Amino acid sequence: MRALPLHLEAGADIRRSLEALAQQQQAEGFVLSVVGNLRRACFACPGRNEPTVLEGELEIITLQGTIGPGGVHLHLSFSDTDCQVWGGHLEHGSQIHRGADLLVGFLAPSADHTAAEPAGVSEPRVQITVAEGCPWSARALRMLRSLGIPHHTVVSTAGPVPQISIDGTSIGGYDALADLHGRGGLEALRQP
Repeated sequence: MRALPLHLEAGADIRRSLEALAQQQQAEGFVLSVVGNLRRACFACPGRNEPTVLEGELEIITLQGTIGPGGVHLHLSFSDTDCQVWGGHLEHGSQIHRGADLLVGFLAPSADHTAAEPAGVSEPRVQITVAEGCPWSARALRMLRSLGIPHHTVVSTAGPVPQISIDGTSIGGYDALADLHGRGGLEALRQP
């Protein structure tokens, strides 16, 4: 593992900054520690259709999860000026107030990426087309990551999103993916 410090100035979007770092490093990793504050927090609470947004002087308590060139899955907790603690999935739009210092750990690439793949499999069976800032796209990506389902992500600026295909056949959007998961139809796609 290689640890890399990251300092974020006032106004920086913490999620976009971590996505950019993972792209720059072309490596998988995770947040080891964070100290700092936010002036705006955007986070997804369970069971809600839209992200929750809070503004003010917000102290970051924890930020944990995974980052990589294919995206991030991070959980944020923070307190407001009344010491009330809030938290959920980190969304775009969470802005640094005065500054933040993070330590990110990147995993060393394995010597042979194909050794663990079944013979003849070169591409993920799932493809998802998303749009930046779309909450349904973010939820579908979170579900795939949480379940450990390899997927290829395409970012689009047009058309309804998300759109998910399995083995080249379109299944629809987030609701179809959630329904398939509820019926156990995604189990065969999970990585062992």
